[in-house]
Amino acid sequence: MVEVLVASTIGVFIALVAVGALRTITISSEMLDRNIATAAEVRFAANMIARDLTNIYRDEESDNFRFIGMVQDVSDDISSSYLMFYTVCRTKARAGQPEGDVYEVEYSLVADEERSVLMRRLWPNPNKEVEEPGGVLTVIAENIEAFYVQYYDGQEWADEWPEEMRSLPELLEITLIAKQTDQGEPLSQSLLVPLKRSGGDIMTLETGGQTESE
Repeated sequence: MVEVLVASTIGVFIALVAVGALRTITISSEMLDRNIATAAEVRFAANMIARDLTNIYRDEESDNFRFIGMVQDVSDDISSSYLMFYTVCRTKARAGQPEGDVYEVEYSLVADEERSVLMRRLWPNPNKEVEEPGGVLTVIAENIEAFYVQYYDGQEWADEWPEEMRSLPELLEITLIAKQTDQGEPLSQSLLVPLKRSGGDIMTLETGGQTESE
């Protein structure tokens, strides 16, 4: 009888350990999946911004192109960059609709009590005279904590680039920061994008000290 009791106790203990280990593995796997999904969203958003900036529309007449970089209040305690410019895009924003190659593209962070998302607005018929521009609005990344852009004019960095500058900055530094996961530091990615035609590459700086050139 004593042997049966001891064996049962050992069996229960082993079962509890196994269940605890399985639960730990399951939680770790779910956390890893969330981190991978978040990293993929941040990378997708960064690549899309870089692509639009690489194809930025240039014109000798400043009235024919547009570039605006501002800081706006997303909520009572959050400020974020706002970026709008003309880009050359070969993919239509609206299937089956007549469109040109030059689009107005806008990136901004939108937040409420439940979530914060990075939005992209693509307008196939840009017109500076329109007070409320239209276009196709798309969420390109969710759970983004911060969207920062800085502008280099050849001598110093600035947080804003108003339209009155009537020119393009030489270099942009764009930083995306995802909301902090259950463990570890928030995932972030930074891009250095040269706008002057100097043959420079877009530099991608990722969390963990990895640097790669695209």
